[in-house]
Amino acid sequence: MDKRYHDFNTYLRNIYGCRVQKITIDAGLTCPNRDGTLSTEGCLYCNDRGSGTGAYARGFSVTDQLLEGKRVLSKRYKAKKFIAYFQSFSNTYAPLARLKKIYEEALAVENVVGLSIGTRPDCVDEPVLDLLSGYSEDYLTWIEYGLQSVHDRTLAFINRGHDVACFTKAVAITRNRGIKICAHVILGLPMEEKHHILETANAIADLKIDGIKIHLLYVVAGTKLEQVYLQGQYRCLQQQEYVDLVCDFLEHIPKDMVIQRLTGDPHPEELVAPMWSLRKAQTLSLIRQTLEKRDSWQGKFARP
Repeated sequence: MDKRYHDFNTYLRNIYGCRVQKITIDAGLTCPNRDGTLSTEGCLYCNDRGSGTGAYARGFSVTDQLLEGKRVLSKRYKAKKFIAYFQSFSNTYAPLARLKKIYEEALAVENVVGLSIGTRPDCVDEPVLDLLSGYSEDYLTWIEYGLQSVHDRTLAFINRGHDVACFTKAVAITRNRGIKICAHVILGLPMEEKHHILETANAIADLKIDGIKIHLLYVVAGTKLEQVYLQGQYRCLQQQEYVDLVCDFLEHIPKDMVIQRLTGDPHPEELVAPMWSLRKAQTLSLIRQTLEKRDSWQGKFARP
């Protein structure tokens, strides 16, 4: 078996017939878990950059970021088409007029063929989804909902500010609009063991969504998790532990679900632990090797 999981690059190549790359965009938005609506502390693992680049604060517009991303990715990967990925914080959390402006600014850039909107399940409503649905007629349109776990106890501990029911509601109101749905999950969360992770995999499988991103919980400077880690109250996963859990997870989700990510990309200057998380290529290689050793694949144990 050549492909043991349904990777995003292959999915995009099958649609467009060429290399397609995401370009990460920081649009200067915020989050209800940061601006005081729910909390000012953010999630346990999130710092005040919100997984972003800080480009907006440095004066780079959406167009500027896309043009620079095109220049770099065209050279590095020979990419010919691009998806504008609004990543930092919650990218449906702004007045509709502002969202329309930034999305359409991105789509106006040459060879941008789609949008990917990273957000929280408590930050969508019918008008926002109607807006995205309109783009889906001409552009590949994904919405990426941060879930992290299907265990409300875990979500409360990490200060997500929403429960699992909020996520399932967001999925329900997004369906049948032409918008592809991706869920984000994190492996290695405090209080979670293998059976908790497989319960998350099975619950996501049952929802029949389009894609998933699997992340490692790593410790970033300036977060509550850093404090917990430095006090000796949290142990990071070792590399092979993580690899094994990823393979377990893949075995329990449908074979047609698009795997957008198998691990994260920590900023090296912010990373506290584990340092092996910077060796992304090695981790991906180990995942492939482990699936081969198991003679396993995505969906092997997925429920019908």
